[in-house]
Amino acid sequence: MYDTKRVPDRARLFRMASEQGGHFTAGQARACGYSRALLSHHARGGELVRVHRGVYRFRDYPSHPRADVIAAWLAVGRETSVVSHESALDLLDLSDIVPGAIHITVPRRRRGYRPPAGVALHTTTRPFREGDLVVREGMRVTGPVRSILDAADAGAAPEQIRRAAREAVERGMTTSREFVDEARKRGSRVVDLIADVVDGTDEG
Repeated sequence: MYDTKRVPDRARLFRMASEQGGHFTAGQARACGYSRALLSHHARGGELVRVHRGVYRFRDYPSHPRADVIAAWLAVGRETSVVSHESALDLLDLSDIVPGAIHITVPRRRRGYRPPAGVALHTTTRPFREGDLVVREGMRVTGPVRSILDAADAGAAPEQIRRAAREAVERGMTTSREFVDEARKRGSRVVDLIADVVDGTDEG
């Protein structure tokens, strides 16, 4: 039985969820006064929908085009996970290819974690520096340069990498100098992938 003596702050939880496409975690709900039993009660009653383990959404919240990505990111862990690779390129509008999986990166220490179905989990020992992350649709997402280079490292189609690199430079999201400097840290294969793209563009 849920605790009727504790009044949950639905307005606060709804505000949180509104920044995440109508979704929220059980931890966020607890911070708003919702116990596990109370969440289950509202899910059974139809007000809430359980999307993943520990992730819910308000049933009456308007549908969101990135709902699957938001829910997966929350399920993996909003504090430590980052939407990355092709999924980040899609969110940054640097690719017109719809990813076959939701790409999420976590610290290497979480390599044993089993993600929800449909999630391609990547681990990294490269710390996220200032400029490596942006916020899109309420989610932490790798920025243009890191997204493109991570996707290149993971074997994304060369034409996809070249197009994304060209778009990022032409739209002023980065400079050719920054691209080359960061690519050199990934090895010659990645440098070769973007060499013809940054050649002759701005010199930052």
